[in-house]
Amino acid sequence: MAEKELLINRAEHTLYKTYNRFPVVFDHGKGVHLYDSEGNEYLDFGAGIAVMGLGYEDKEYTEAVEAQLHKLTHISNLFYNQPSIEAGEKLLKVSGMDKVFFTNSGTEAVEGALKIAKRYHYNKFHEAMGDGADGCEEAEPDLTGEIIAMNHSFHGRSLGALSVTGNSHYRIPFDPLIPGIKFADFNDLESVKAQITPKTCAIIMETIQGEGGIYPATEEFIKGVRQLCDEHDLLLILDEIQCGMARSGEMFAWQHYGVKPDVMTVAKALGNGLPIGAFLAFGKAATAMVPGDHGTTYGGNPLVTAAASAVLDIYEKQDMVSHVKEIGAYLWEKLEELTENCDSVKAHRGMGLIQGLELTVPAGEVVSKALLEEKLVLISAGSNVIRFVPPLVIGKEDVDEMVNRLGKLLE
Repeated sequence: MAEKELLINRAEHTLYKTYNRFPVVFDHGKGVHLYDSEGNEYLDFGAGIAVMGLGYEDKEYTEAVEAQLHKLTHISNLFYNQPSIEAGEKLLKVSGMDKVFFTNSGTEAVEGALKIAKRYHYNKFHEAMGDGADGCEEAEPDLTGEIIAMNHSFHGRSLGALSVTGNSHYRIPFDPLIPGIKFADFNDLESVKAQITPKTCAIIMETIQGEGGIYPATEEFIKGVRQLCDEHDLLLILDEIQCGMARSGEMFAWQHYGVKPDVMTVAKALGNGLPIGAFLAFGKAATAMVPGDHGTTYGGNPLVTAAASAVLDIYEKQDMVSHVKEIGAYLWEKLEELTENCDSVKAHRGMGLIQGLELTVPAGEVVSKALLEEKLVLISAGSNVIRFVPPLVIGKEDVDEMVNRLGKLLE
């Protein structure tokens, strides 16, 4: 039996079966290419699900991580460490937010954002009641803060994040989830208005829906939601886990629209492969939680924050936002040509380097053939959308090569 088959068999006997993996064992990467255990080269347009913004084996990033590895990897949040302070300062600078809390993943960042919303609602109630509600009553009043989320959204797999994920397929096996969640339709402001009650404390949504099919928010919608939050004293939580970190052509996708969230979540490309996420808060949301309300053992450790700090430095030096605007426009042009010339392509959506092609055939079949026949790494979004989230460092020649390989499968 070949080495690849042996490794796959070992994995199937060892790892908890929650993934249907493709029959490829990747060994290493360089630039925008991956190499499997048999030495085959693949063009990567998935970036580990929008994670590897700098691609593979970036010299400056690798040296920064290696240097920190030799110094200190973990100390806990009982103490300060310099890399977390530096990464935090840089993240606040590019976002204009007030405070940051580092987590280990995107779903944990969403959990923290939801806790800010709940705590903000709790604080408002007790401030309004004064001594009439100090938490010591025999029957505490109903403090359930309702949160409005969007249909077809995806925010993570942990129970809180799953509760605000607008896909019943993911939620039903784990019911009951946290109470007080209502769902509205993305890009439909009236449906959001219809869900607001005196108990509503927050609205959460992806600035660009990823798993739901690559749908950017319309300007009218996102500005309307911001206005609703202002009018009703609600927190606006924008999930930038996939579309943030320059992928949309701005550092964060909400910067396209001239709005600002009260809470924002980031992860994925922030660590370029190392596990780090964050939730950031602005204004009234930045002081909602107090010491003891939230914590993490590993979050913000020196190793991962050194990685994030290096990523932010490299983005600035390479003017990554301008590069993504240029290459994203070129990718748009080439995918538009595919859309016009291929009957199997129904629609084209997205911005920057997060784009999608909606197909008339199952996307999974095309993604599988691309991988196994054309050595092209793509991922799907839902059942019929191919998602293009390549390393941000791709060039026009990589776009041309991707379109050439994919075009063979869509003819």
